[in-house]
Amino acid sequence: MGFGSKVVKARYVILVIGLLLLVPSFFGMQATKINYDMLTYLPDSIETMKGQDMLLHDFGKGGFSIVVTENMKTDEVSHLKSEIGKVDHVDSVLNLQEVLNPAVPQSMYPEKVRENLKNPNASMIVVFFDTSTSSEESMNAVAQIRKLSTKDCFVSGMTAMVLDLKNLCETEESKYILVAVLLSLAVMMLLLDSFVVPFIFLVSIGMAILYNLGTNIVFGEISYVTKAIAAVLQLGVTMDYSIFLWHSYMEHLDRGLSRKEAMGQAIDATLVSVTGSSITTVAGFLALCFMTYKMGMDLGLVMAKGCVFGVICSVTVLPSMILIFSGVLEKTRHRSLIPDCSKMAHGLTSRYGIYLVIFGLVFLPAIYGYMHENVTYDFTDMMGHDSGLKASQIQFMTANDKLEKDFDIGTTHMIIADRNLTPKDGRAMSEKLEDLSGVKNVLGVDALTGTAIPREFLPDQVTKSLYAKDHQLILVNSAYKVSTDNCNTQIDQINRVVHQYDKSAKVIGEGPATKDLIEITNHDFKVVNIISMAMVFLIILLVLRSVSLPFILIAAIEFAIYVNLGIPGFTGTKLPFIIPVCVSTIQLGSTVDYAILMSTRYKTERAAGKKKREAVEIASATSIPSILVSALGFFAATFGVGLYSNVGLISQLCNMMARGALISMATVILVLPSLLMALDGLVIRSTKGLKQSASTGKTA
Repeated sequence: MGFGSKVVKARYVILVIGLLLLVPSFFGMQATKINYDMLTYLPDSIETMKGQDMLLHDFGKGGFSIVVTENMKTDEVSHLKSEIGKVDHVDSVLNLQEVLNPAVPQSMYPEKVRENLKNPNASMIVVFFDTSTSSEESMNAVAQIRKLSTKDCFVSGMTAMVLDLKNLCETEESKYILVAVLLSLAVMMLLLDSFVVPFIFLVSIGMAILYNLGTNIVFGEISYVTKAIAAVLQLGVTMDYSIFLWHSYMEHLDRGLSRKEAMGQAIDATLVSVTGSSITTVAGFLALCFMTYKMGMDLGLVMAKGCVFGVICSVTVLPSMILIFSGVLEKTRHRSLIPDCSKMAHGLTSRYGIYLVIFGLVFLPAIYGYMHENVTYDFTDMMGHDSGLKASQIQFMTANDKLEKDFDIGTTHMIIADRNLTPKDGRAMSEKLEDLSGVKNVLGVDALTGTAIPREFLPDQVTKSLYAKDHQLILVNSAYKVSTDNCNTQIDQINRVVHQYDKSAKVIGEGPATKDLIEITNHDFKVVNIISMAMVFLIILLVLRSVSLPFILIAAIEFAIYVNLGIPGFTGTKLPFIIPVCVSTIQLGSTVDYAILMSTRYKTERAAGKKKREAVEIASATSIPSILVSALGFFAATFGVGLYSNVGLISQLCNMMARGALISMATVILVLPSLLMALDGLVIRSTKGLKQSASTGKTA
């Protein structure tokens, strides 16, 4: 008894077990933590991450925020500072209006300190938390600080951004799934030949999604990007398997087999057909695990696992449900809007030269655009300034704007230096730092005292905030925005200055961490692209047992990816840094499914003795309906989420995946058959089991 027959026999047991497994999956999904700080995925071995650990362990400080107040009296600011100090997990508070000791004449303080810390209309309060930037405790502290004053009080910094992002995502995420389900359902109801089977598809895929999200508990936490798009991606990527099973089942029914016999054979046929495509999809996602930036592993493992669950459900849960509800399915069948594609396939093969010319003409500009894409590492840009968000949803943006407007500060770097650095060296280092282009001020013990005031004259709040047992903390306020060339150059200059006086000093903060992120991901993305292509090439080689077909399929797949990712290079659209590698991996997974489906059928027909054109026509005519339903369903789901989402990163990612689905569909339908027509002779000579007679055009 084959696998398909066993599934048919055990269909009721399978469905009951499948439903019972939803219970632990639901609790696992609820217990999985979500990480909203993309900088925490940097490798622990780099200096900035070591510095962050040192800040937490030596100083008892993790995240920090600068609170900007406007139009508040001095005593009101002092009272607010006192109230902030009472908030849970606030380690220390530094009111910069009170840094100047009233017992010391202001003329004795360094000129830059007097100039930069005094503003008649605004003030700064530096707040340090005793927990990490993206921890629940730090975010709760920011939320409490925001409630302390009804006046013009603005909390800036990474923790505030993470909090706003978390609140926004939690508001939207459940609606992403609803939008994706409704739109993909509408497409399938129109394009498939049953009004009910799309609902069964979605129930089966939904169960696979819940299994996947529930088992994420083994990782402890996943990133917000993974959580936001995992369900939508799994819906789109694994929809193919359900469509393949349904079409195979209907073909066997049309041959006169009984429902059980038809389903048993359809399961076996689907298992064989999806093995190659699912393995390549899984391999593409697993390639992300080779990234040094650990968010790649986060997304790669979750999506690879989701594909495996999708395959399992498509050959167990789905066929069981189709058989159980077969009576309803037969009563609700209707004619598909997709016509017979034989004429279309005939037209494609008769004009394949035109599509090859288009392929050649578009490929080079696509590569050019791909090489000139505009990538951003600014997390504020990833939220989306122009996405129509309410002010209450992006309070951190308002605070950052106020910090820039009132004090000309774009970001703040932190230096962890030796506490035993002499006052002379400390002042010399601070002066050199202040002379650097873009540095607005330096807030450190020696920078604040200058040459005229002993360290002991500083208020206790300053020494408590800036001193640890073995180290001292120095804040460098910069006019430059994070991730810009100016900011990255400035960080290099700061490192050079600091290391002249303290070889072991570390420069940390959002700016340095983002600079590391740029350098690491630039290398990572190249590695992932090479590994994913190599893995897919090897799998296609083994599945199709052909030397030439992997090159042909990879050429078509890469063409589709380059066209999609090349468009922003011409439009000037800024892409969040994680999008290109995500889109290329996801598009690789979906396109290879379509390509293997058509190539397998072409190979089968050629092996059966069909001539070149007839084999390509049959492969195209039989594959196009499945490709259309799958690609348009994926397009509808991702386009809908992209249109709805107010999170810039999620919106752009989904929009590009939607566009990629259409480009991949067009490539496989138009370009791949043309390549098979043009290179048929090469395929025959380099594919195991296919030998062609030039005179007869038949296989032996």
